[in-house]
Amino acid sequence: MEIAIIAHDGKKAEMIQFLMDFKATLLAKDIHLVATGTTGKNAEKAGFVVKKYLSGPYGGDAQIAARVAEGNTDMVFFFRDPLDKHPHEPDIAMLMRLCDVHNVPLATNPATAELLMKSV
Repeated sequence: MEIAIIAHDGKKAEMIQFLMDFKATLLAKDIHLVATGTTGKNAEKAGFVVKKYLSGPYGGDAQIAARVAEGNTDMVFFFRDPLDKHPHEPDIAMLMRLCDVHNVPLATNPATAELLMKSV
């Protein structure tokens, strides 16, 4: 199973804490993580193995969206910061739309991601 992890700057610490909380499940279920650049670097620093793509504003969100469209990604955890502006909002919207088109579960906050992790 492949899970994509993405977090806006204001949510990166929350994403890493979430991963730490579910580390045993991620390892036990042999879940492969893919991530946008900076989120992936932070996850690696926390001890996770992650395939990193570009940073979100440089096309990483679009690369993850392509993986969703190709059927490679089974879930997306995208901890968004709804109180900040993001110059790559069109890529974010595309990723969210493709998750809907391809019926891929998408969690935009830790509460939803936790429910998804409990279903794995």
